Amino acid sequence: MKKQVLVFVMAAAVVMFLSGQLAAQTQESAPAQETTPAQEATTVQEPSNLQVEVATVSKDVVDRAPVEAGSSFPASVGKLFCFTKITGALNPTHVTHVWSFDGTERARVELEVNSPSWRTYSSKNIENHEVGAWRVEVVDSAGNVLQTLDFEVTPS
Repeated sequence: MKKQVLVFVMAAAVVMFLSGQLAAQTQESAPAQETTPAQEATTVQEPSNLQVEVATVSKDVVDRAPVEAGSSFPASVGKLFCFTKITGALNPTHVTHVWSFDGTERARVELEVNSPSWRTYSSKNIENHEVGAWRVEVVDSAGNVLQTLDFEVTPS
């Protein structure tokens, strides 16, 4: 019984000692400084660092890779994918895939970019009557167009 009490007292002393060390380290740390909006802006991803390493329109994406990429697809395809590999992200940010048909925006899909090399994709359902010129623009968080993909949908 005496041994158990002694072990308990020693364990309590170690915990108190470690708590005191942690408190001392916390007090020795530099006090938190307030940041100005200009300083905070420097921590936000600089969009100009982003580059599109790979961009393609395809019939599918499997295991994070495009399948049957092309620039012309029959209207019966049903769905198309825009696959992009984005590099250069210093902090988490996003890109947007802007899908347009005959000059009219049809979809805008915001996609996260969470590492310096990030693969991502969006998809668009294609109706049988949507035959003609299509475009997908890859746009950074500041609205800069990083890449433009032109493709066509032909009658089935």
